[in-house]
Amino acid sequence: MIIGVISDTHGLLRPEVLPLLAGSDHVLHLGDVGDPEILGQLATIVPVTAIRGNIDTHGPCAMLPETEVATLAGLHFYMLHDVHALDLDPTAAGFAAVLYGHSHKPEIRRHKGVLYFNPGSCGPRRFNLPITCGRITFGEDGQMEAEILDLPLLSFEARKAGAR
Repeated sequence: MIIGVISDTHGLLRPEVLPLLAGSDHVLHLGDVGDPEILGQLATIVPVTAIRGNIDTHGPCAMLPETEVATLAGLHFYMLHDVHALDLDPTAAGFAAVLYGHSHKPEIRRHKGVLYFNPGSCGPRRFNLPITCGRITFGEDGQMEAEILDLPLLSFEARKAGAR
């Protein structure tokens, strides 16, 4: 199973994201969607589970849950937008991973056997932070691995030429 993980699109689904999500069995969007069309576009290629972020205050995105538990590959993934709002013990709750966004800073770490994973932001660039998304895969031994995927951003000229 391959799980695509994205966050902080802020209303922009970059075309470079879709090839990186190709082959995913499921996509998890960790909030700050910004435009419900993004979830619709993703859902045409793969099942999507999404939560709302701090900018998702109006319209359909405001109706998304604040947190969610996605059960994939027999494991429980706790989804929230801001990890600083985590108000439970993931180990005691039996979660394999805590997935979050908000900071736009990609991060992979483990604590007490739980994966903490922020795929970074694949929406508009913020400061000098990279434009990234993420992927969770499972090895033959069943070991869960997370990776940060840098978007191969097209130049303005390449985008303009592709629009012709």
